[in-house]
Amino acid sequence: MGNIGGNRNYGYGKQLAWAGKNALADRYGQGHFATRATHEERWNQFARFLKTEGINDARNIDQFTLERYANYLGTLVNSEEIKVAYAQNLLSTVNVVLTTMRKDTVLNIKPALWVGNRSNVRRTVPNSLEQSTLKLPADLLIESGQLAVAITAQLTRAFGLRFKEASLLNARQALQQAKRLGRINIINGTKGGRGKGSERWVPIGSQKQLNLLSQAAQLQEKSKNLIPSDKTYIQWRDHAYYQWRTINKDTNLSGFHDMRAAYACERYQQTTGFTAPVITGTRQADKTLDVQARVILSQELGHNRIDVIAAYIGSSK
Repeated sequence: MGNIGGNRNYGYGKQLAWAGKNALADRYGQGHFATRATHEERWNQFARFLKTEGINDARNIDQFTLERYANYLGTLVNSEEIKVAYAQNLLSTVNVVLTTMRKDTVLNIKPALWVGNRSNVRRTVPNSLEQSTLKLPADLLIESGQLAVAITAQLTRAFGLRFKEASLLNARQALQQAKRLGRINIINGTKGGRGKGSERWVPIGSQKQLNLLSQAAQLQEKSKNLIPSDKTYIQWRDHAYYQWRTINKDTNLSGFHDMRAAYACERYQQTTGFTAPVITGTRQADKTLDVQARVILSQELGHNRIDVIAAYIGSSK
């Protein structure tokens, strides 16, 4: 059915998603329905990524394309959007479909090498530790008509939110809470989901935070969050990550999760009076103070265990 010659998507069809489906039918025949369906769903995610990269023909995919996709999946793993195992499965599917389309194994990527398990202890200082580092990318995003992406990024840094939490934040409601209570309750988009009476409060400690919430509320208008009405959450996430990658390709600023870690380091210093261990290389606060800060951070960041906090601020040793 397919060939490696001049036909679009190696002869498997004009659309990338459809071509992947045809290639899988070619590979597995009429059986293996569950396997084919699983691979199709995963391939469709790669096709969406390729669309953001301006690629609509499998013949234009090269090794750098695969590595960019692997890096993108790595940022989703770090941001707790997807599990390590799922990211590895997504890459495995890309290998399966491309091998079938091309009839060779020239284009291949090792899933475990690119999206292996996250380190339990952070060893690198967050690039966005200084909040001023966000000014240039935010300005560039706004100039290119991506105000919602800029504000979402700033929300992750200002309040230690996951990207999904920042995207789904009801800024109008949060602004009212901030003014009335001096803190905001994070409910939507939290890991594992949270009920109506859930309590995860993030303190308001600066006018800058209030200004940002006010800005987000204005942009949100009558909506309940920052996700554009013409996009699903997944479409919005892919779009925002692409815009962030594009704007920051010549800088050392990494993904949204880096800003969550920067928030944690900042709050650790505010809480203990000492610099976070990941910055100094060792814990300077006494053990009791350190543990107290990790308990506070585990609540503010939406984790149930304090050992997870080492992934944001470094070891407690």
